[in-house]
Amino acid sequence: MTGTRPRRILVTGGAGFIGSALVRHLIGESDHSVLTLDSFTYAGNAESLAAAAGSARHRLARCDIADQPEIARHIAEFQPEVIVHLAAETHVDRSIDGPGIFVRTNIVGTYSLLAAALAYWNGLEPNERRGFRFHHVSTDEVFGSLGTTGHFDEGSRYDPRSPYSASKAAADHLVRAWHHSYGLPVLVTTCSNNYGPFHHPEKLIPLTILKCLAGEPLPVYGTGANVRDWLHVDDHVRALRAVFERGRPGETYAIGGDAERTNLDVVTAICAVLDELRPRPDGGLYRDRIRFVADRPGHDFRYAIDAAKIRRELGWCPRESFESGIRRTVRWYLDNEPWWRGVLANGHRGERLGLGGS
Repeated sequence: MTGTRPRRILVTGGAGFIGSALVRHLIGESDHSVLTLDSFTYAGNAESLAAAAGSARHRLARCDIADQPEIARHIAEFQPEVIVHLAAETHVDRSIDGPGIFVRTNIVGTYSLLAAALAYWNGLEPNERRGFRFHHVSTDEVFGSLGTTGHFDEGSRYDPRSPYSASKAAADHLVRAWHHSYGLPVLVTTCSNNYGPFHHPEKLIPLTILKCLAGEPLPVYGTGANVRDWLHVDDHVRALRAVFERGRPGETYAIGGDAERTNLDVVTAICAVLDELRPRPDGGLYRDRIRFVADRPGHDFRYAIDAAKIRRELGWCPRESFESGIRRTVRWYLDNEPWWRGVLANGHRGERLGLGGS
């Protein structure tokens, strides 16, 4: 695929955190047309797509990724030139408590989408076949845990440690198998931890912000020494667009924010921004409410991404530093209380997950 002419982009999981950011970007910053598919589990939110709702270039449909006939129907009607596959169960703690839905969505769902996409692609004219792309969005968690040094890159060995990462690793292998066995022109991206607006409050950064605002203790797993590479979601979706517009079929691209921080660093950074923007009514400091809690079972120590390939080949680099991105994110939650209040009203209370098994 070359050039930047308008294309028809089908986005699975498009009402989720990263998916909705991609849809908002494509409608606001490109001439592409978008069909958003989402099953609207607890993590899917149509309000996250409000900025795209009035566009004639955007359609939204409810669809279960594991329902192959329904997926095939949407593909046949929309005739996509690109499929960006973001539909997934993503929360590690939830995967520990209930792995079955992760197997169904992330593995069976990916298979169903691949089967429908291959049948569609095989029916295209030769020029259309050459231009088609199936872009699978994965995670650095498939590579397991790093020590104090080193980085993951496109050649890193797979070593998933949680039901979530194992299900994503299986999906990655399916996608690559469909490329090698059937010739489907696929792209795979592995990204580091995302953060930004419209992020579900079960995840560390929004959870910390909302617990600060509620005057509650701030839970930090273990000693807070686990390290993640943080990537602002707006930078991530710019990378995704660069990959499906200009990436080479069959290739993998690692996407990272070059912003390694311990979990404790992340929480204290949020506290410092809130101390400035929304001081505690009692005059205290938010960081004084940090409480260390039992660690997550099998908690990977460190993730870090070497994004040299996508920088070199596609010219992408992150625009947000961790400091600027955290400030923007905190400000967004302060300015968008109705959105997160709606999420909380649907039953999420910031409760501890990931201590059991099934």
